[in-house]
Amino acid sequence: MGSVSEGKLRFCIDRGGTFTDVYAEIPGQADGRVLKLLSVDPLNYDDAPVEGIRRILEEFGGEKIPRSSKIPTEKIEWIRMGTTVATNALLERKGERIAVCVTQGFRDLLQIGNQARPNIFDLTVSKPSNLYEEVVEVEERVLLAQAKEEGDNQGASSSLVKGISGELVRIVKPLNEEALKPVLKNLLDKGISCLAVVLMHSYTYPQHEQQVEKLALSLGFKHVSISSALTPMVRAVPRGLTASVDAYLTPVIKEYLSGFISKFDEGLGKLNVLFMQSDGGLAPESTFSGHKAILSGPAGGVVGYSQTLFGLETEKPLIGFDMGGTSTDVSRYAGSYEQVLETQIAGSIIQAPQLDINTVAAGGGSKLKFQFGAFKVGPESVGAHPGPVCYRKGGELAITDANLILGYVIPDYFPSIFGPNEDQPLDVGLTRVEFEKLARQINSYRKNHDPSTKDMTVEEIALGFVDVANEAMCRPIRQLTEMKGHETKNHALACFGGAGPQHACAIARSLGMKEVLIHKFCGILSAYGMGLANVVEEAQEPYSAVYGAESTIEVSQREAVLLRQVKQKLQNQGFKEENISLETYLNLRYDGTDTAIMVKRQIAEDGNLSDFATEFLRLFQQEYGFKLQNRNIMICDVRVRGVGVTNILRPQAIESASGSPKVEAYYKVYFGNGWQETPLYKLEKLGYGHMVSGPAVIMNGNSTVIVEPNCRAIITKYGNIKIEIDSPLSSVKISDKVADVVQLSIFNHRFMGIAEQMGRTLQRTSISTNIKERLDFSCALFGPNGGLVANAPHVPVHLGAMSSTVQWQLNYWGDNLNEGDVLVTNHPSAGGSHLPDITVITPVFFNGKLVFFVANRGHHAEIGGITPGSMPPFSKSILEEGAAIKTFKLVEKGVFQEEGIIKLLQFPSSDDRGNKVPGTRKIQDNLSDLRAQVAANQRGISLVQELIEQYGLETVQAYMNYVQMNAEEAVREMLKSVGHRISSESNENSVTVEEEDYMDDGSVIHVKLSIDSIKGEAVFDFGGTSSEVYGNWNAPEAVTAAAVIYCLRCLVDVDIPLNQGCLAPVKILIPEGSFLSPSDSAAVVGGNVLTSQRITDVVFTAFQACACSQGCMNNLTFGDDTFGYYETIGGGSGAGPSWDGTSGVQCHMTNTRMTDPEIFEQRYPVILHKFGLRENSGGDGVHRGGDGLLREIEFRRPVTVSILSERRVHAPRGLKGGKDGARGGNYLIKKDKRKIYLGGKNTVQVLPGEILQILTPGGGGWGSPL
Repeated sequence: MGSVSEGKLRFCIDRGGTFTDVYAEIPGQADGRVLKLLSVDPLNYDDAPVEGIRRILEEFGGEKIPRSSKIPTEKIEWIRMGTTVATNALLERKGERIAVCVTQGFRDLLQIGNQARPNIFDLTVSKPSNLYEEVVEVEERVLLAQAKEEGDNQGASSSLVKGISGELVRIVKPLNEEALKPVLKNLLDKGISCLAVVLMHSYTYPQHEQQVEKLALSLGFKHVSISSALTPMVRAVPRGLTASVDAYLTPVIKEYLSGFISKFDEGLGKLNVLFMQSDGGLAPESTFSGHKAILSGPAGGVVGYSQTLFGLETEKPLIGFDMGGTSTDVSRYAGSYEQVLETQIAGSIIQAPQLDINTVAAGGGSKLKFQFGAFKVGPESVGAHPGPVCYRKGGELAITDANLILGYVIPDYFPSIFGPNEDQPLDVGLTRVEFEKLARQINSYRKNHDPSTKDMTVEEIALGFVDVANEAMCRPIRQLTEMKGHETKNHALACFGGAGPQHACAIARSLGMKEVLIHKFCGILSAYGMGLANVVEEAQEPYSAVYGAESTIEVSQREAVLLRQVKQKLQNQGFKEENISLETYLNLRYDGTDTAIMVKRQIAEDGNLSDFATEFLRLFQQEYGFKLQNRNIMICDVRVRGVGVTNILRPQAIESASGSPKVEAYYKVYFGNGWQETPLYKLEKLGYGHMVSGPAVIMNGNSTVIVEPNCRAIITKYGNIKIEIDSPLSSVKISDKVADVVQLSIFNHRFMGIAEQMGRTLQRTSISTNIKERLDFSCALFGPNGGLVANAPHVPVHLGAMSSTVQWQLNYWGDNLNEGDVLVTNHPSAGGSHLPDITVITPVFFNGKLVFFVANRGHHAEIGGITPGSMPPFSKSILEEGAAIKTFKLVEKGVFQEEGIIKLLQFPSSDDRGNKVPGTRKIQDNLSDLRAQVAANQRGISLVQELIEQYGLETVQAYMNYVQMNAEEAVREMLKSVGHRISSESNENSVTVEEEDYMDDGSVIHVKLSIDSIKGEAVFDFGGTSSEVYGNWNAPEAVTAAAVIYCLRCLVDVDIPLNQGCLAPVKILIPEGSFLSPSDSAAVVGGNVLTSQRITDVVFTAFQACACSQGCMNNLTFGDDTFGYYETIGGGSGAGPSWDGTSGVQCHMTNTRMTDPEIFEQRYPVILHKFGLRENSGGDGVHRGGDGLLREIEFRRPVTVSILSERRVHAPRGLKGGKDGARGGNYLIKKDKRKIYLGGKNTVQVLPGEILQILTPGGGGWGSPL
């Protein structure tokens, strides 16, 4: 424990959202003092941490300390504190009023972000609000110099300097301070006195940002956050968002901290106080800032379990499981803290070192619902007020209520703080009444489907919801471990937080873990962890170079300078040299990829320093499963970390057990096989070595630990609880007629989890930017007949479309499929979309029988064809679009057929006129990504087989059918509701609506939508659609199916799995020979990316759901013989009956990400002059359509540019009297300033200095404007 100096107290405090936890070490007492109080209680005290310290000092000193007087500091040795002040301010949008300064031309950079929408099925495209009120465009510009700058007409007026990263920087336009000064003064006049600054390439050339900071502070701004100082790393968007978060939160934190410190009589003079940062290190008040404070509380928990359990209680790596009221935090520890450099919290990207903590929207307060025959838990929370039903505040049913019903929460041991006088216990009676109401609804539904079924009891229903919640929490744990190449079952579960120990056994069992560890301070472990943390100082700078002998010398020099800086900072805080440890990291990546790994310098066994590159290769192989041959390793950043070791809290051994453990009382607790009389023990009365067999309840302060039957709890040397888990295989009874409503939800999670984990594997093991960074892929699970079971929602245009691909292969191969075979296809007539989307399909066998298929589809940036990038605007036949494969065994009986696939990809057939069509220009990238696709399917197979081994084949296949029936029911209910709404005027039971829209060439998409409101069925009849076109916007039938299933899923607006059941109540009729069902030889590259968008617009208009969105993906490709680049550009989304459209986002059938402007200019021969919103391009209306985007790109060397776009002739339509959105436009601005209109589809040879200007369409408005 360490000696407490001179009779002084030590305080560890975690100020959480609901409760503040205090742990105090008191001189002469073996056990610390634990105190828990409400974080906000204005009637009794101003500040919870101060109140906690005051109460404990009163107890210790025996003297009254009035709340009105300052706290005496002579009895306080130190205070360590974590706080959610920053997190709450961010979540509730209660930070400081701020403005953002950006480089001219990038006004909307932070609003656009990566242009992806958060939830692909949310028609409102709701995004978190901006943190800033105003944007200032700063007249300044620097560019990275390129080796060959032919025609780069910046001339002698611009100067070259060497940036911090070693890159040459051209100062094109020095900062115009005179123009900036009046603009900043105007902000001050408006009451905005905090500023965030992000200028292009400031990570390597920070001088302009520093000038802005100096000017702003001289004018009277109270706080300025410059991105280059906070996070000097390439990528303007995350760096700018980090600066805005810091500017928004730091003043709030500083105000809170100064208020906190002012409550003590000596202020900062003698008060030793440190604050927990997101990276698990402590910092003094002077350096504690907003962007490093977001995970302050959760970080304390990670430090707490890692430093007290790993190595002391187990040698297994640990999964931290911190279950609170509104959410659950999941983390991993295996001897060192796992950190990430970037995370997204409350819609804001934060780029700073932080512990890798994943938050799941499932906690004790997660709402319980019964929808479409399945149990749903969360993601909505009942919150602390009104809270669950049992809190007596008129709340809704939540997980806490289910635990109360089951006896997992015991009112006798829960504080009586409820009711009008805050003196009543939890309300079991009312909770049961509410569950009985829910039981009537559930049993009525079940009886309708199977009259012979037996009613579920309240307890069975409560247990069902707990089981579903547990599975929801298992999903992210599997992802956290397995996406990094670790086996989940090889870990121990370190469980803490208020609700965690009630769920620990069940979750460990589901994950195949054998061991659960619960710390004796599990209810306040985040607070206790504050006292175990060290003080951390960091320094980092960018350095751009190829890793090699020369660059490592430069690294050593930079490292030495940075190490001196952090060491000095720690010594200034009183740390002696022997208590300081120093670490060096290099941020490394393979050339041509965006996946950087922060590599820590390791000490080899012989005591010498190991090579960074060797460690990078090891980590890359571990995480991604392969190495890239003959590829340079690039250095991105040099980072050092200085740790001041505190050693202030030490775990203390407890006395050995004497006699049998004492039972305090017996309580009835409900487990899977009914109520059981269960002994209750108090942890403080148990000794080292005591063993308690389940079922049992152990009360650990206010935390209830449930030891399930067939498990046993052992009290460890340090007074913690170790639970050994017995893991029998689950068995589920199946009915021929109706699914078990609980297991239905669990299998929905499991099936979707398989598709998601396949996606993680594909993203991990691929090398192309399209798959790894832009996430242009989808993964899915299919039944033995090819019917879709679960489709992870990656790219909407792939949704449901792979089913016809799998069925085509099944019909073709019949019985000629063997274990170890893997099929590859991309041909539209075989269920494909367009040729760059290659589908890889693997049959899943169990005991020799074909039982499932797994498949994935990924966009390959190069597949051959008449233009680089394989997206030719003028293709007239599929043969001009690249290699077309109907079917091929990519792997045959376990052997990868490399020679065969290379031949198919590099030597496609000649076109109709006998001309040789170029094959792929990037065969190695194709092969690497195909191997990644095979690996993703292999991951899916092992997960399917694991599921079958757990539940049995019959059960798994039964639930495969049940989840499809469940989705079908959800779609039927939606169609009934929409049918009634549309037909309410005519009082008919069926309704028919016709809609049509035009492609820019005049070809029409016509749909006749017929809805039967009684049966909940619909027919989408595309009769009247134009014939196949002599162009490339023909769309295979699979694309129309994907568009329809996407629209239906958006309209259902409930989180149902995407599967074949969604299309069961739907008929899609497409006339053969139309451009929605073209011939085998038709060109189709634009159908997937353009026509799919028009189909969704027509269908949504028929449903009267929302106005038309931009209706295009604005596909841009450029390149030459040495490189290729591809992007899709967002636009405006359509307005709806209760919402405005969103500006500058990917709409409907795509959701791929945009390359960061700095990476764009660093990697490619371009200058991005403008990227922003196209003001007033959204259609007017009661609700306005979203605005499109403006993108201006200057080319620095000759390249071939292709644009494939729509809505350049026919505007996105408004609805219900709303105005149309603006049409898009594509222009080439020549060096002599001539502006040439390129039309919607064109290929052009561009010269250096010429500028491509793309204007994307706005969304349609809703409702007649006033």
